[in-house]
Amino acid sequence: MNIYKNCPVLENEEFLLRLFDSKDCDDLLKVYSDKKALPFFNSDNCDGDNFYYPTKERMLSAMDFWRSSYEKCWFVRFSIVDKNKADKNNSDKNKADKENSEVIGTVELCLRSSDDEFNQMGILRVDVRSDYEEERKLYSIFSLVSPKVETLLGCKGVLTKAPIYAVERIKAIEKVGFTKSEHLLIGKTGYAYDGYWTMG
Repeated sequence: MNIYKNCPVLENEEFLLRLFDSKDCDDLLKVYSDKKALPFFNSDNCDGDNFYYPTKERMLSAMDFWRSSYEKCWFVRFSIVDKNKADKNNSDKNKADKENSEVIGTVELCLRSSDDEFNQMGILRVDVRSDYEEERKLYSIFSLVSPKVETLLGCKGVLTKAPIYAVERIKAIEKVGFTKSEHLLIGKTGYAYDGYWTMG
């Protein structure tokens, strides 16, 4: 499968992951303007972008970059849809299904090419609104996507970040099968980032 030619849809009972869409902007603005969620976003090696987008214009600009990056095969961003939250503004009750449910975050996948211990591993970023930064919900998201990363990216393992204060996230990813890495991730400028966990 080439994820950049045919992006799959992944789902379980609670969440659906699909390629992000322009219509997700308002929901994603709630995620990326959430200052309580900001400390859990992994912006390592992202050229100074901290993923804080407090205006619709800034959110749209970020989404334009995501779209361009997907077209260039740099990374893919999935929107995380909470299937249990129907769009309250939808007048047609029959369409209050997963297509009209609330987007509560994103998943990013990319293949890492580097000279460090994490070369050719798949990087998994999970950004969610602060009310979703809790073990059960995070476990549902990570368990949905993590086992599929190697197939989707053709990589040799999965890499995600969970700093020491991310206690709910750490409990969730340990349950999925991630273990704390003793290695640092070396960025483009030579800066070494810690807090990484691996699976596979």
